[in-house]
Amino acid sequence: MRETARRRLDRWDAREAAPGRGRFPSVRDRRGHLAGSSFVNAPGGVAHAVLGVDVGGTTIAAGVVSAAGEILAEAGVPTRGGEPGRAVETIARLVETVRAEAARRGHEVKSLGVGVPGPVDTAAGRVGEHVPHVPELAGRALAAELAARVGLPAFVDNDVNALALGEWMFGVGRGARSLVVLAPGTGFGAGIVLDGRLVRGAAGFGGELGHTPVKFDGPACWCGGRGCLALYASGRGIAEAARARVAGHADAPLLRAAGGDPQAITAPLVFERAAEGDPVAGAVVDEACRALGAILGTVVNGLNPEVVVITGGVAASLAALEARILQAAGEYAFARALATTRVAIVPGDKRTSMRGAAALALCELGRGAAPGGSD
Repeated sequence: MRETARRRLDRWDAREAAPGRGRFPSVRDRRGHLAGSSFVNAPGGVAHAVLGVDVGGTTIAAGVVSAAGEILAEAGVPTRGGEPGRAVETIARLVETVRAEAARRGHEVKSLGVGVPGPVDTAAGRVGEHVPHVPELAGRALAAELAARVGLPAFVDNDVNALALGEWMFGVGRGARSLVVLAPGTGFGAGIVLDGRLVRGAAGFGGELGHTPVKFDGPACWCGGRGCLALYASGRGIAEAARARVAGHADAPLLRAAGGDPQAITAPLVFERAAEGDPVAGAVVDEACRALGAILGTVVNGLNPEVVVITGGVAASLAALEARILQAAGEYAFARALATTRVAIVPGDKRTSMRGAAALALCELGRGAAPGGSD
């Protein structure tokens, strides 16, 4: 799919190039996968690239990205910016701003990829009915709306699906045929690439591993299920678990560290206090490690990927706990399967998410998808 995407962009460039004025190399690694190169300059010194947008509940970030994953121009704005319900307009204005800056620097944008929270009907380019933190996008034909507004082929997918494509094309999964991204942030998302194809599922729910039960008699989850992974290993879940443990214990060191306000207990604070020996925080972090070990076992046994990437907002706090997580995974995974799986903890940021959305645009163009949707 990477190779096809590149060829399609190269064909577009070749139609615009004068004979002898530009080559479009395709550098490959020993497995035959695209090993990376930048879009070369077309006539007039214009270099072609794609634009990736990450839509979050607080911030919308956009970046123009080269074929090698280099961010050439970027900007971010508050999701609502004082205008509730106008997220589509905010995205369109941001795209035009970043696109203009890229043009000023000599880069021409060929297409647009957008990652949004929640399920997406990618065939129609339509956002699902449940969009965490950005409810005004629910049910919107976002790809078609943006394509009409900005005049670019536009593609929309779940943000962690896009993130998985980004890690596969530009990140630690580069060169792999199969990869799973686990993304504990405020919630817990996942993205799956198998045999070079993104797994979306029949109705766009593929990769919702955050709602895999890891404790059958566990508490009720926000999704309506019980004992879900997100309750134990997401930022929200970790914070809520810690608050529940200190409820009614005004002298709890963790609560004192939060200034006596339970709502000031956050996942970063829990990890910080656990590292300092706080028993309540330590118990919550231990549960998080075991839950992550359980989902790793499920992924390794069920999918046997070459690479598992743990990223997202919580990942920075997990890096020091990698050995504990892998030890827990060893209790659930087949030993040989786990031994042949590379597990990487990669702290995520908006730039990583922008690269993911850009990778979505590249992959959809490679499939020959029509502007405003995917085939």
